[in-house]
Amino acid sequence: MSDTASPPIVTTIEDGVGKITLAAPDKGNPLSIELANGLLDAVQSFAEDASVRCVLLTGSGRFFCVGGDISAMVAAGDKVGQVIEALTTSLHAAVQTLLEMDKPLVTAVNGPVAGGGLGLALCGDIVLCGPKAHFSMAYTGIGFSPDGGSTWILPRLVGLRLAQEMALTNRRLSCGEAAALGLVTRVVDGEDPNLQAEAAKVAAELARGPVGAYAATRRLLLDSHLADPVSQMQREAASVKAQATGPEGREGLAAFVEKRPADFSLRQGA
Repeated sequence: MSDTASPPIVTTIEDGVGKITLAAPDKGNPLSIELANGLLDAVQSFAEDASVRCVLLTGSGRFFCVGGDISAMVAAGDKVGQVIEALTTSLHAAVQTLLEMDKPLVTAVNGPVAGGGLGLALCGDIVLCGPKAHFSMAYTGIGFSPDGGSTWILPRLVGLRLAQEMALTNRRLSCGEAAALGLVTRVVDGEDPNLQAEAAKVAAELARGPVGAYAATRRLLLDSHLADPVSQMQREAASVKAQATGPEGREGLAAFVEKRPADFSLRQGA
């Protein structure tokens, strides 16, 4: 069965959660140009769709993503550089959108992930994985250097020293190691249905929350490494003022005083 037999990306929207599934399980959901293009289209669509309040990203089958489509690279021969350029252009645009969009991202890592899939798996705000998941860079094994945002994300999560070891020696982290080191949020025990159910539950809870506050929080965290403490606190002050005076903040304060659950469903952040 080839990747062209069915779309390598499947999307659904339910109760404010836009779900993106890497759907080429027969080959381990490899990052082909077709998959990367489909991923970018899905990510951009969900980022712009006001009905989508949280995005959930996962894989199908035994793997989350095995990395780049090696067979396509080999088949390209002397044109492999063009294949890599087309692939990284779409993949990197998708990762950038996932990191910068004004809504939270949950990733459910259903199985092993390597190469270009690593940055994709780890860019979530909440990263859940199953017990069969493991994580490796895998680039230098074929004489490549990393892509997919992994050299930016990985050192921020586990520190430079471990990131260097993983990148240079292709050290593989088990699900337990990944959780202990902060690479993922937590491991969900049991078979994949347990992981998918828990990821859906987390995404649904976020979708009911203050998406404007989430967006502001994501921006503060994403930019924090560029800031000194004073400038970061200035941004925090401006952001919390905007949220407090906006519809979500007013609803949150009113709900607190009235001792009732806040209803953020029809309110967007300032």
